[in-house]
Amino acid sequence: MTSEILEEIKKTIVQRLPERVQVAKVEFEGPEVVIYTKNPKIITENGDLIRNLAKDLRKRIIIRSDKSVLLDPDKTIDRIHEIVPDEAQITNISFDEVTCEVVIEAKKPGLVIGKFGVTSREVVKNTGWAPKILRTPPITSEIIEKVRNTLKHNSKERKKILQNLGTRIHQGVKYENDWARLTSMGGFKEVGRSCMLLQTPNSRVLLDCGVNVAGNDDKTSYPYLNVPEFSISELDAVVISHAHLDHCGFLPYLYHYGYEGPVYCTTPTRDLMTLLQLDHIDIAHREGNPLPFNIKHVQKSIKHTITLDYGEVTDIAPDIRLTLHNAGHIIGSAMCHMHIGDGQHNIVYTGDFKNERSRLLERATTKFPRMETLVMESTYGGHEDVQPSRNEAEKEMMRTIYTTLKRGGKVLIPVFAVGRAQELMIVLEEYMRHGMIKEVPIYIDGMIWEATAIHTARPEYLSKDLRDQIFHVGRNPFISDAFHKVKNVSKRKDIVEGEPSIILSTSGMLTGGNSVEYFKWLSEDPKSTLIFVGYQSEGSLGRRIQKGWKEIPLNEEGKTKLYNVKMQIKTIEGFSGHSNRNQLMDYVKRLSVKPEKIITCHGDPYKTVDLASSIHRSYKIETKTPLNLEVTRIQ
Repeated sequence: MTSEILEEIKKTIVQRLPERVQVAKVEFEGPEVVIYTKNPKIITENGDLIRNLAKDLRKRIIIRSDKSVLLDPDKTIDRIHEIVPDEAQITNISFDEVTCEVVIEAKKPGLVIGKFGVTSREVVKNTGWAPKILRTPPITSEIIEKVRNTLKHNSKERKKILQNLGTRIHQGVKYENDWARLTSMGGFKEVGRSCMLLQTPNSRVLLDCGVNVAGNDDKTSYPYLNVPEFSISELDAVVISHAHLDHCGFLPYLYHYGYEGPVYCTTPTRDLMTLLQLDHIDIAHREGNPLPFNIKHVQKSIKHTITLDYGEVTDIAPDIRLTLHNAGHIIGSAMCHMHIGDGQHNIVYTGDFKNERSRLLERATTKFPRMETLVMESTYGGHEDVQPSRNEAEKEMMRTIYTTLKRGGKVLIPVFAVGRAQELMIVLEEYMRHGMIKEVPIYIDGMIWEATAIHTARPEYLSKDLRDQIFHVGRNPFISDAFHKVKNVSKRKDIVEGEPSIILSTSGMLTGGNSVEYFKWLSEDPKSTLIFVGYQSEGSLGRRIQKGWKEIPLNEEGKTKLYNVKMQIKTIEGFSGHSNRNQLMDYVKRLSVKPEKIITCHGDPYKTVDLASSIHRSYKIETKTPLNLEVTRIQ
């Protein structure tokens, strides 16, 4: 069936392209149709032709040169430097002979692309190589280097993976799409280990595969992969909404378990989830609680990951098309729109989302072409979950910091490495630059620095105001001199014994990591302040302190030591990357299309039900609040 479809596509391509275009071969690589030609410049000069062809075929099309017409690599490098202006600041040029691509890394990639793509097309016309243009991060990122090197050194294997995937995606449907259903495998009436299985008569797609970082054992930490509906050999795809561990932390286990299929997400999500997964493995190993997977399974997932931009439509199964949309939660976070069959059903899974602009990101998308089912988070879905505005939260933060510094104390902010940390960095840099708080060192500890480097590599995913500040004003708040990277344990000791300062450190719930060590050192200092700015899940150390525990037992070199909490404890709401109750209700109201059914997840049992019942009363939409292990028919 696949070969018949490919022959039909090839026939259409040959008919539609100018006679001068010599088509060497046409093949599937994952969801894409790749056309190899001996004279690519004719096609590059007719961009509308390919766009129209892709639209008519309803496929993503890639143009590559046949190897016989590629210019020698050394001469290609010289030609690229002649074509691309020096202002682009190219930092590296390498070649992928498997895909016939030249990888150009530059500090200003827009100048390599050129206005309307004119410069990159010149590279193709003069060298035959298809340019793959990457941004050189202003802050060096070890993770981005690891990911790029993994893909580069495994190019042959990756091409084979994509070719096998192409065969599976384009095999055609066997059965009529007369039903679709969701199996709740984690994150329903709870926060943590988000995971659900979307089934149709023809396809099986897993949406998220997370861990509960505050779980006490395997039964409470990991998704229910042992449900009878789930079979690793029948799984067509995994879609990851964003990089937080409660949504992606268990993904490597699938590859340990035998999964050979693709993962779909945005580029920032791929890089950040690699960072968080590797750190998760490292912490678990150091704490003597090894995970049921290791680094090689993370590397395997990288090789199988296909990245998508917002708004890019792609086939992920014989009868399912996926489009990712901005969720406003963290950089690269996505709402997942799945179009089943020939329009039989459309489902949107929000993942975690923020229905409000922040300094870091634009607000979540509300415009979808069609949607019959909406699966939405309800972290702050209770009627009492009305948080202050972002402006009020910032003012309260600065008052607290001002008071603490004035009395000679230190400010410890346990924070998630991705999202909240960068939001706070922007706020602190601005207030300090304008003299609204005292100029003291802002120490960045844990994964935050590396996560921030990944943010700087993908400014196109940031808010318009922040992009304007970086590109037009020439001021990047992330590389301010106010921030100091903490490199080792001895430096931490100097910080807690030194002058007043602000410390941003992971983990955000004090479930491990360096923030716990800072808490141990500072807990009995009444001049210092601990500020919570993110959600503290039940069972975490952060939640116990937040509840007012004054004596905290913690493990210290195999022995339990009691810490008396004398430092000030402050919770400041309003910085969360989640929507509060009003924003959740407003989101449903603002949707461009009204869903027939809404399923709530990712919230405590009471909040999940409270939000669902309020939506039903206010908007007369059918709502459901399934438990883990329940199956919900959506069509």
